[in-house]
Amino acid sequence: MDRIRAFINGGFETSDGTILHKINPVTGEVIAEVEQTTPILLQKAVDASRSAQIIWASYTNQKRSQIMIKASQLLANSLEELTRLEVKDVGKVWSEAISADVPCGAEAYEFFGALAATMTGTSHRWADARGYTERVPLGICAGIGAWNYPTQIACWKSAPALAAGNAFILKPSEMTPYTANAIAEILHEAGMPAGLFQVVHGDYSVGQALCEHPQIAKISLTGGVETGKKIMAQSAATLKKVTLELGGKAPLIVFADSDFDLAVQTALDANFYTAGEVCSNATRVFVEDIIADKFMAALVEKTQKLKIGDPMSADTQIGAIISENHLEKILSYIEIGKSEGAKLLTGGIRQYPIGCEGGYFISPAIFADCRDDMQIVREEIFGPVMAVLRFDNEEEVIKRANDTEFGLGAGIITNDIGRAYRVADKLEAGNIWINSYNLIPPDWPFGGVKQSGFGRESSVFALESYSQIKATYIQY
Repeated sequence: MDRIRAFINGGFETSDGTILHKINPVTGEVIAEVEQTTPILLQKAVDASRSAQIIWASYTNQKRSQIMIKASQLLANSLEELTRLEVKDVGKVWSEAISADVPCGAEAYEFFGALAATMTGTSHRWADARGYTERVPLGICAGIGAWNYPTQIACWKSAPALAAGNAFILKPSEMTPYTANAIAEILHEAGMPAGLFQVVHGDYSVGQALCEHPQIAKISLTGGVETGKKIMAQSAATLKKVTLELGGKAPLIVFADSDFDLAVQTALDANFYTAGEVCSNATRVFVEDIIADKFMAALVEKTQKLKIGDPMSADTQIGAIISENHLEKILSYIEIGKSEGAKLLTGGIRQYPIGCEGGYFISPAIFADCRDDMQIVREEIFGPVMAVLRFDNEEEVIKRANDTEFGLGAGIITNDIGRAYRVADKLEAGNIWINSYNLIPPDWPFGGVKQSGFGRESSVFALESYSQIKATYIQY
């Protein structure tokens, strides 16, 4: 049985708080005891952050850059170990974690490490005065992570914060505590001051304590809409800066002129990657009526061939759902879809793969005959459930695609570049992919509009959100 403790001031700290159980989603077994960080221990982390941030901010941009680049190299060298922990944490398949989910952490530190060396301000001149502006750190920033991408989220949030000269405290989801501690040790090994990057563990109450703490300047959350609203309310008393990356119900629009095989594969990837547990997944697939029957037949054929099972196996394509409660939620939506009149073409059945019989698995589901007003079309399920909807023309599908409270991602599959531009211009989403989906290089912003949140992860826009402008005016 593993014991998972907070990482504070450069080392692990024992807590006398509540013990939470970490369950392996692949087997259903308890594999670790997680020590919840107490208020006293959290204050110790904040105090250590203050001291470390002063040291870190005193470094030249070049020195911070060098340490972060070294951290990126150490993260890259730890690829297999971090992948093993991520699979253990989430239950996602090895091939996904090692090829994309985990490497992007090292990429984030490389990118923001390079940016750290280039941060500059502006110079101004008047007849009898001069002035200059500079970007200065906020102080102590905190990140509250979701459970689906623990390595990515830890690095996406901390790298721009550190590049801007801040200290960072991470609270990972209590369901995925492993990778955060490993990352903390790696960053400390890279030469960051003790206390600069710290990890606290626990349930929502620890997150609330971070939001309400007067010495923490910013909160960045990845989570659900209702959680986002609570984070804003809890942060309001101290006027914290807040970044929210929340839920989605993204549309994927497939036009008849598209590359058919590309469209089918993109729809599968945009729904069933990480067993559908991705906030930006395109779970509303709009297909032009003229190709809809052929398209759905191809989807079903390919979906039924996907291998479900042990995520550590190289040929497994669909891994486990994060928890039994979440699996039951997904299964309840399957029943809701059928009761609303949608036609279940395939999947939606709990699975018991050989060697993983106690785990949380479900066969990917595809619904046809869907209407825009159905619950399975309007609500975020966060599982491998695809709703296919037919459309007749461009104007119609744009209106229907935008008819949602969410606005995180959207996809367009077409060979008509003019149409691609026209439709993209009118879609209400923070990220739009054309003839691809869910690709987010480190220099590319990611975030939503409407109830999908505000602020951006990744890219120079994230760096800006972890700093503030200071203007100095000098009278001759």
